[in-house]
Amino acid sequence: MGELIRFSVSVEDELLKSFDHLIKRQGYVNRSEALRDLMRDALVRAHLDEEPKATDALGTLTFVYDHHVTDLADRLTDLQHKHYQLIISVLHVHVSHDDCMEVIVLRGPAEKVRALADALLSFKGVKHGRLFLTIPAKRITDRRR
Repeated sequence: MGELIRFSVSVEDELLKSFDHLIKRQGYVNRSEALRDLMRDALVRAHLDEEPKATDALGTLTFVYDHHVTDLADRLTDLQHKHYQLIISVLHVHVSHDDCMEVIVLRGPAEKVRALADALLSFKGVKHGRLFLTIPAKRITDRRR
């Protein structure tokens, strides 16, 4: 960790009250840690957006699907096998009589990880899903403009 630097920020009273309420609900001890997390998140998103081909991303894709849809499980598995080099692990959960959930841990170029996630989520029978992407922590602060 580098040297801590103090700086001031000017915000409207109502905005600060809302922020304080939010960070209290989320369990932050102070504004500084909440602001550091917001800054890290903004840096990660910018890096992923600016350099999607070059950025080695880490991610999880979580989705729920109807396992009664004809051949859906096989098509999901086939696509995953075609992109095995991006997949670290898969967790399959039987949620109900009709639904299954999969959590896929991914690593690779952000552009390819996003493309695979989009393809999996687009299958008929996938009810809902979301991709979460990040980058290795060291890469967040290594970038200089």
